[in-house]
Amino acid sequence: MRRSLFFLLVFCLPGAGLFAQGAAGGASSNNSQSSDDQNRIKVRVELVNVLTTVTDKKNRLITDLTKDDFRIFEDGRPQEIRFFSRETDLPLRIGLLVDTSNSIRERLSFEQEAAIDFLNVVVRPDKDRAFVVAFDVEPQMVQDYTDDIDKLSNAIRGLKAGGVTSLYDAIFTSCKEKLLFFPPPEPYLRRVMIIISDGQDNHSVHSQEEALSMAQRAEVTIYAISTNRSGAEGRGDKVLHTLGDVTGGHAFFPFEAGDLAANFEEIARDLRSQYSLAYVSTNSAHDGTFRRITIQPVDKNLRARYKTGYFALSQ
Repeated sequence: MRRSLFFLLVFCLPGAGLFAQGAAGGASSNNSQSSDDQNRIKVRVELVNVLTTVTDKKNRLITDLTKDDFRIFEDGRPQEIRFFSRETDLPLRIGLLVDTSNSIRERLSFEQEAAIDFLNVVVRPDKDRAFVVAFDVEPQMVQDYTDDIDKLSNAIRGLKAGGVTSLYDAIFTSCKEKLLFFPPPEPYLRRVMIIISDGQDNHSVHSQEEALSMAQRAEVTIYAISTNRSGAEGRGDKVLHTLGDVTGGHAFFPFEAGDLAANFEEIARDLRSQYSLAYVSTNSAHDGTFRRITIQPVDKNLRARYKTGYFALSQ
């Protein structure tokens, strides 16, 4: 997340004495206010906010760290953490993307019910909202943003399998049209994408790089759940790993159908157990370039998951 802070610098000029004189008359007061506004200089400062999840060597969530337990770098340069908090209650905007190609036909029913159970647990009325996209030949919005679980459930249960796979198009379009907010929303919204797929794209117009770039611009965290049940890691599994790693999320590979519910439960815990670290970049250029982020827990036994970078604002 990036927010622009505006600092007002007020210079005392000889004419500033008119403000005291104008207190007795409306016209003088308006003139002095206009003069005062002209003497203010607005300086835009880019605040970079990074959400991170921390686990130990056994993949257990660590939720009791403080600001001093982290070090953060941008393009290898150390940054000062200006703001720190434990983010357990952020409003969520969730995009659920379900692969409905022929490759997932056999397990679609169980995946539908597991996804519905997840939304029942995570989506809070009047606070969180979710949408559902099915993708095979092309992505299709089957339920737009809502906090109505019945509508979401009916949309998921109505999915039918068939066709080829356009995974990257689904990611690109969903991020651009439903998850990219500018200027950033207040209060800050946690933007999450859940993908159920084997990762085998064979029909997209957009590339993997384009899909990831759009996800990074929208500041979306991707959680991917593989439908590959072969027991061997294939090309699609590597794609799902990349989607999670680059955006600060995670990829899951449930071998048994019953493991899927546990994966959804872990995602739900993940979303409520994160830290927010914010800093003002030492690179003040507004050049639209991609800046790489590194977060290091002071305790070397801990592991942090976070987005790998962000795009700076352009002029």
